[in-house]
Amino acid sequence: MGENIYLFMIIALAVLAITDLIVGVSNDAVNFLNSAIGSKAISFKTIMLVASVGIAFGAVSSSGMMEVARKGIFNPSEFVFAEIMIVFMAVMITDILLLDFFNTLGMPTSTTVSIVFELLGAAVAISLVKIYSGDGNFTHLSNYINTDKATEIIIGILLSVVIAFTIGAIVQFLTRVLISFKFNDKPKWVGAIFGGMAITAIIYFILIKGLKGTSIISPEASMFIGENPELFLLGNFILWFTLSWLATTFMKWNIYTIIIILGTFALAMAFAGNDLVNFIGVPLAAYESFLSWSDSGQLASEYNMKGLAVAVQTPTYLLLASGVIMVVTLWFSSKAKNVVKTSVDLSRQDEGDERFEPNYLSRQIVKFSIKASDNLNGLIPVSLQNRINTQFVKPTSYAQKAKAKDQPAFDLIRASVNLMVASVLISLATSLKLPLSTTYVTFMVAMGTSLADRAWGSESAVYRVAGVLNVIGGWFFTAIVAFVAAAIIAYIIHLGGIWAISALLIFAFVLIGKNYLSHTKKLKETKEEEILERAESSSIQGVIEESAKNIANVVKRANKIYSNSINGLAKQDLNSLHKNKKQGAKLANEIEDLRNHTFYFIKNLEEAHIGASNFYINAMGHLTDISQSLEYIGKVSHKHVNNNHKKLKYNQIKELKQIDIKLAEILDNTYHAFEERSFEKIGNILNNKQELYDLVSQKISLQVERTRSEESSPKNTTLYFTILLETKDLMTATMNLLELYYKEHDADVAPATLD
Repeated sequence: MGENIYLFMIIALAVLAITDLIVGVSNDAVNFLNSAIGSKAISFKTIMLVASVGIAFGAVSSSGMMEVARKGIFNPSEFVFAEIMIVFMAVMITDILLLDFFNTLGMPTSTTVSIVFELLGAAVAISLVKIYSGDGNFTHLSNYINTDKATEIIIGILLSVVIAFTIGAIVQFLTRVLISFKFNDKPKWVGAIFGGMAITAIIYFILIKGLKGTSIISPEASMFIGENPELFLLGNFILWFTLSWLATTFMKWNIYTIIIILGTFALAMAFAGNDLVNFIGVPLAAYESFLSWSDSGQLASEYNMKGLAVAVQTPTYLLLASGVIMVVTLWFSSKAKNVVKTSVDLSRQDEGDERFEPNYLSRQIVKFSIKASDNLNGLIPVSLQNRINTQFVKPTSYAQKAKAKDQPAFDLIRASVNLMVASVLISLATSLKLPLSTTYVTFMVAMGTSLADRAWGSESAVYRVAGVLNVIGGWFFTAIVAFVAAAIIAYIIHLGGIWAISALLIFAFVLIGKNYLSHTKKLKETKEEEILERAESSSIQGVIEESAKNIANVVKRANKIYSNSINGLAKQDLNSLHKNKKQGAKLANEIEDLRNHTFYFIKNLEEAHIGASNFYINAMGHLTDISQSLEYIGKVSHKHVNNNHKKLKYNQIKELKQIDIKLAEILDNTYHAFEERSFEKIGNILNNKQELYDLVSQKISLQVERTRSEESSPKNTTLYFTILLETKDLMTATMNLLELYYKEHDADVAPATLD
């Protein structure tokens, strides 16, 4: 291969590096944003500004090249330039595809683990090619691969997951027992001690993980910290305890908010300073290899890459440019917010919308944990149990729970512990030169603290455990897929050269573009399709006024779902019916969520407005009946076409369209009545309901005659009767809902709402 192909590869790697920075930040934002966002200690804009400054500072003060990209996984002296370039190209293509896949799912994964296993996979593939062509055997692989380092990394991953979860749970439990949920009522010295410990841990983390090896901290200072860590920590604790006490006593600052701001900055800085090389380390190593080979005058297939073993400092302008890309991505990436949401939802203090469905393993873990907890409680004196339990009593405010999306997912204490423990564990591992993933540590600490904080109650435990298992399973999936995919891509490039590289690059960018468009479309649909809002009113008139928008939303979507079912059957459009079925299920889930809110709604009510609860419960019942009929129609329609049963006959389709048109007219009028709050129009709709009932009954009679005389398909008959009967149920539920609103609405009464 000539020099042109390597120049092309360098340009391609530069583009891949920029792309990798974007998808990498979207994934790793969860590391430093989840505690601040979850606690809502400061505004989202302030969180982003603090994180941006941290990223920019960390990028510029980055400790240089990631040695693992150059010599940590493979022995560079065993490879020539042509082979090394194949390895680097395979790694970068695999990396952007893998990270983008996880970002699209909204699942946090480790950029460190992905890059390590991609390097391992690609290097193994090329090593096997060399061994095979040289008539060697498989045992020679250890000459090419740094197996000790690879084993160390794998063990480090497993240990970091268990240790982070355990330490997070223990520290949070002890903190809560000592400080409780009423931390604002504690004496100032309690907060000062906690602040002194937390800020000391975070500062130590900044110095050890963020600034070690940079020009900002001198070698003498670094050596002193390394040789006298106990003295350094003690001095820091005294300093920060004093400053914390002065700040809270005289300046009335909230020490926990300060900890969260400082911790967010520290983790963002450490991320940029250390994980930045996960994205640009490989392209830079490739660029230096290219320059070294170009100056040598040797053939690419002969030039030995032992020069990669020498450490090289990364140019500052490249670090600065990378930092700018990372900051811009942080502000504008909707996928980053999606990944953060997964972590925050799984550690949320109160029940709410659960994203993950429980599975067999999560149920068994919860059952075992309950039994173990019961057995353990039997060993602890009842008086001690009662004292501990009083520290875990949460301030109860059902009115706040009703507006759960506006409330913090957890309090300032837990957010502070998350940041403090993650900082300690990461800096400790760094000082001991142990490999770990910052994503794994920060995520598992957050899960451990939420468990210790009793956030995983009987209402939510199976969902949360299932979520954690999904994320952890995704991490192992990352390692396996990264290894296999990089190995396959490396071998494809080895066989196909520049044509294979071009095809793989086109495939990668088309796939990323497709994922981006799909994600954008989904976000747009979510915004357009207004989510049903929970009622906060305390009177019947208040609920009527407030829920009118919800009813209009449901009716509009019901009209669309019903019409799409009929049109999909008419055209035998399986894709349309599949989407329609999902829309029906989505509407049913949203209404189910409103029903789950009934407890909090009733808790809000005063004695004088108790009738509002009956109204709300009845309205929810009618909405549930509507959604169940729509969901069932969508499901049977999709199933019929999906199973390749006979098409409905022309007359059957024609009759269903007649019903659809009449139903659409009623639902459209209903939509406008609720959208415009013109509740007096409901009377006209109710007066015309018999017309549709008669139409449906007439079609049922016609189908009975057809079945007796000419119908030959049992499946068709079953489907047709099912749709007609469910349409009747749909109409009954809709009319019952309209009658409820028409009967209870009183224009002369001003709606009462919660203060």
